[in-house]
Amino acid sequence: MAVLSIILLVLFVIVALLLIFLVSIQSEDNAGLGGVFGGSSDTAFGGQSNRVITRITAYAVAAFIVLAVAVAFVNKSPDSSIFSSSLRQTAAANAASSTAAAETTTPAAAETAAPATGTTEGTTATN
Repeated sequence: MAVLSIILLVLFVIVALLLIFLVSIQSEDNAGLGGVFGGSSDTAFGGQSNRVITRITAYAVAAFIVLAVAVAFVNKSPDSSIFSSSLRQTAAANAASSTAAAETTTPAAAETAAPATGTTEGTTATN
């Protein structure tokens, strides 16, 4: 699974960079970087360049979404619920603090209970 994860992640980054490039070269009234390639006309990539670039961009967006879901699915942990893991951590912390609190109160309770069980000051208990 680690090799598949790396391959998907590399493809994801490549598609993301391609998408950035494609969006930047598309021109709306020559306002984008598309004007750099063709000046004031849209013939840098041929007469149908806007249609072709738009179609390639749509395929790149679809690939980006599919790869994003695939990367998330491959890289998910066995315990996929964030809430359940955080609840377990909170419960473990609460259990540890209550155990520590019980340990600190137990010796004090034993000291206060010891004089009440049989001996008083000044007298000794005999068996």
